[in-house]
Amino acid sequence: MPFNAAVLTISDKGYAGEREDKSGPLLKKRLEDLGYMTAHVEILPDDRAMISKRLLEITRTGSADLIITTGGTGAAPRDITPEASMDVIDRPMPGLAELIRYEGMKITKRAVLSRGVSGICGETLIINLAGSPKAVAEGMDILAPVLEHALHMLKSVNLEHK
Repeated sequence: MPFNAAVLTISDKGYAGEREDKSGPLLKKRLEDLGYMTAHVEILPDDRAMISKRLLEITRTGSADLIITTGGTGAAPRDITPEASMDVIDRPMPGLAELIRYEGMKITKRAVLSRGVSGICGETLIINLAGSPKAVAEGMDILAPVLEHALHMLKSVNLEHK
C-alpha cells in the first residue's frame, strides 16, 4: 500500500530565501526511496500558529498519511516545532521520537538535545526531525525499519505482528 507523505522544513531563513533548504529535498528523496509519494514539500517560518495551521490543513484534507518536519527542534527561542506539533496531535506516539534520540545518541551525543515529538492527528502520523541534512539522513535510517508498520497500524492494515 503506497503511502503519501508531506515534508515541512521549518526555517526562518529558508522561508525568507536567505538560506538554501537542503534538509527538505533530502527528506523528500529518502521518503521516495522508501516508496512514499510526496504530496507536499514546503518551507515554513518558525511561527507556531503557521506551523499548527498547516499541519491541520494537511491532516484534514487527508492528502498525507505521514508528515515529517525538519527543523525547529532545538533549544533556541524560536525553535517551536514540537509545541506547534503538539497543538494538533490527538494521540502522542512518543516511542518514535525516543527511538530517534536513543539511536542518534550512538552517533552523536547531541542527539539528546532534540526536542522533537511524534504523534497522530486524525489519520496522519507526524514526526519531527532536527534541521540538518545529517540529522535527516540519520533520522530516516533509524525510522525506516518501523515506519511502514506504524502507518499500517494507523490505517488498520496488516495488523499481524511477526
